[in-house]
Amino acid sequence: MADQDPTTPLPGGEGNGGNQPEVAALAQYIKDLSVENPSSPQVFQWQEPPQLDVQFNINVNRVADDVHEVVLKIDATARSQSGVHFVIDLSYGGLFALRNLPEEALGPFLLVEAPRLLFPFARQVIASAVQDAGFPPLMLDPIDFGAVYMSQAQAAQGGEDGGENGGSIPGAGEGPSLQ
Repeated sequence: MADQDPTTPLPGGEGNGGNQPEVAALAQYIKDLSVENPSSPQVFQWQEPPQLDVQFNINVNRVADDVHEVVLKIDATARSQSGVHFVIDLSYGGLFALRNLPEEALGPFLLVEAPRLLFPFARQVIASAVQDAGFPPLMLDPIDFGAVYMSQAQAAQGGEDGGENGGSIPGAGEGPSLQ
């Protein structure tokens, strides 16, 4: 997938008259991964269960005329009164070729559908990283990217200045952004 040329026709693009919307996932990859286990080895003797804080952010960058990079950033921290159990920071990216998409469809695709496609793979990376740090795997609950997108669209229409947009699992955090 990673070696597809963004200048070649997308799958199914032949014979469509050149004006039909086309979308293709070209690649997906770990852009950045940080795993911290700052309280080891003591953490493995603590009896209290940690509280989990998970936040996410979506960034979109135009790579070429018809190619966009979508990066799903997930930060997970487990803490208890004894201290920090683990910290995982993952930036998981995907390259998407988009041709003949109406301008009003770009945001919904790049901030809802693309992250939805990337999330299961990012979830597996996080589960494996937490397990490799010596803890039970962390299986994140699915994220409703559509609901986050809609709430931010409503906030933008209402003229609210939310600063960092809500996009966490659960609690406050960062949200999607187009760049």
